[in-house]
Amino acid sequence: MHYAFDADQETFRRELATFAQKVLAPHYQPDDRAGRMRPELPREMASMGLTGLRVPERFGGQEADAVTTGLAAEEVSRADINACYILLVAALNADILVGNASEEQLARWLPPIADGSALSALVLTEPEHGSDAANLSLRAQPDGAGWRLTGEKTSISMGMLADTGIVFARTGGSGARGVSAFYVDLHDDRISRTALDDHGGRAIGRASLHFDSVPVGRDELIGQEGAGFVSVMQGFDYSRAVIGLMCVGIAEAALDDALDYARTREAFGGPIGRNQGVAFPLVEQATRLAGARHICYEALWRKDQGLDHTVAANMAKWFAPKTAGEVVHQALLTFGHAGWGSDSPQGQRLRDVMAFEIADGTAQVAKLVVARHLLGRKFAP
Repeated sequence: MHYAFDADQETFRRELATFAQKVLAPHYQPDDRAGRMRPELPREMASMGLTGLRVPERFGGQEADAVTTGLAAEEVSRADINACYILLVAALNADILVGNASEEQLARWLPPIADGSALSALVLTEPEHGSDAANLSLRAQPDGAGWRLTGEKTSISMGMLADTGIVFARTGGSGARGVSAFYVDLHDDRISRTALDDHGGRAIGRASLHFDSVPVGRDELIGQEGAGFVSVMQGFDYSRAVIGLMCVGIAEAALDDALDYARTREAFGGPIGRNQGVAFPLVEQATRLAGARHICYEALWRKDQGLDHTVAANMAKWFAPKTAGEVVHQALLTFGHAGWGSDSPQGQRLRDVMAFEIADGTAQVAKLVVARHLLGRKFAP
């Protein structure tokens, strides 16, 4: 089995590593303290092709494969995992649109995503319907040739910042088949936004969005009426592995810092890395992290090969965030009191990576999906 990136991917990875350390890393902690995303960041990301990775070339994108998208997420997240939300949502929304929208819709919606001029959000979660997203209650009431959206969404990444969003609303009866997807201009004055005060991810503008009879027409409907929930679930099978690599990236940065500290910090007559109590926990975490990374790339490789990747992607979704949290935690402990101060990035890394144990599906949801594949639906929860 071949485990290396090809020559083009490796060149892209090196270019991204330089860009991320030079352009993104210096802003990671200041943006968290300010609780804001720099307005120039989307264009900076676009200059490296990061907003158009999954956008077809004919619409201004890179038309990158899934593995390349994952390696980009890993490298960006080493420097600033919050900046990587832009990459993640742009890739997920582009995949949903390419798989479901018409050519005319794609020509309108994809170029602004690719060039960074429009931030796009995924507007799915509701106050009473997080993991149980198939039972969402935001209504799309028929209105002439279109609909009017009324209700509330919450926990929307970049909700305070996004220009457009894929909004999921109930057009029919109960359950998943009653849900449709719309591409909506979020600057409509009938949409109000409320910022959420979070422990981590403070730069991404997570928010609740309130829709007060917002009009949408047939030309905003993505795909077929009643097919919205299916389209987003298919997208999640892919994005969950990308999220896993975001977590791997930030954990790799934390581990690298801890290893460097173990080499240079001296106590009891030598570098602290000479002590098994310091070295062995880092070895254990490095091993777990390598396993998580392989699961993530297996899922993306399977997608690129046209193979079923649901099991691997959901394994990645629960295992990578949990593992990354443990890696960052151990890295912080390696620094001792020096890692506890707010001048160290380790505490912020721990706060930021914890969010991914919740976002885009909890560990319990991911394990449920895997259990049904391994045991069969009849024998699983």
